[in-house]
Amino acid sequence: MHPPDPAPLPDDAREPDTYGPGTHGPGTYGPGTAGPDTRGPSTPGPAPHEPAPHGPDTDGPDTNEPDTDEPDMNEVVGRDDLLLLTLDTLRHDVAAELAAAGRLPNLARHLPGGAWEKRHAPGSFTYASHQAIFAGFLPTPAAPGPHPRLFAARFAGSETTARRTYVFDTPDLVSGLAAAGYRTVCVGGVGFFTNRGALGGVLPGLFQESHWEPEFGVASPVSFEAQVERVERIVAGLPRQRRLFLFVNVSALHQPNWFHLPGASREDGDSRATHAAALEYVDRHVGRLFAAMSSRRRCFAIVCSDHGTAYGDDGYTGHRLGHEAVWTVPYAHFFLEPSA
Repeated sequence: MHPPDPAPLPDDAREPDTYGPGTHGPGTYGPGTAGPDTRGPSTPGPAPHEPAPHGPDTDGPDTNEPDTDEPDMNEVVGRDDLLLLTLDTLRHDVAAELAAAGRLPNLARHLPGGAWEKRHAPGSFTYASHQAIFAGFLPTPAAPGPHPRLFAARFAGSETTARRTYVFDTPDLVSGLAAAGYRTVCVGGVGFFTNRGALGGVLPGLFQESHWEPEFGVASPVSFEAQVERVERIVAGLPRQRRLFLFVNVSALHQPNWFHLPGASREDGDSRATHAAALEYVDRHVGRLFAAMSSRRRCFAIVCSDHGTAYGDDGYTGHRLGHEAVWTVPYAHFFLEPSA
């Protein structure tokens, strides 16, 4: 049983990457509808990307690539389905505490060693961080590098492009995967993914197909389960032979999240405790998402936060600021094996 939807926030409490969408702007799409196929046809695309040779004059040296058990993304791309799940605004310390306490059973069973990796976000708020992520700059391991990347655009002088990096020749990873034959789908959450207003259409516009409903947004107590239900429909409607790159931006961790903690009230406001309760809510439903994404073939999944947020830490509240609670995020990648 879910608590009633919280009342709308006043306009002066809204911020661009958080609460309600604006009005429809020209050239944007309504909620829950798919955008045009600007990144390639929906029929099977070309053969999997063939990695180009790397060298100092193109992609940077790879002779010093450290020994690693990381996957060769040149083998993964074109073979497996791909999932990028951003747990918007999730703090690393809260995620780590819950995993260690056994309060995230469905996520923890997939985390390498049962624990989140500590990383640094590429941005301090949703828009900046996702622009970087979609360019191939996932959160960076917190320990000193170098840290070869999973994906990278081809450009001269890159020192984090290695033999196992999937190199794309398009401006962003999404169009690069579309060129490799993937159907690219966005299921949005926070305000930058609503397809409403000019700014709300920038990030979803990278994808061949995008979905957003008010029920997916930050003010909905059932946002993640609604997103998962949409994903199940998307996967069921895709031709089995077509590879899928699915991006889901989870809004449940973002403020307001007080309604995920039993007994909390609007007057109590948001806190680390309500933030933790929101993550437990996500964990209760994430198994369905993983099952859907592994129902057709093996899936390579990346699950991470785009940035954290402050709850009074050193006097700070919120994000888009330079604090450890904002820059430090949880990260994991792993394979989801196909269902029997």
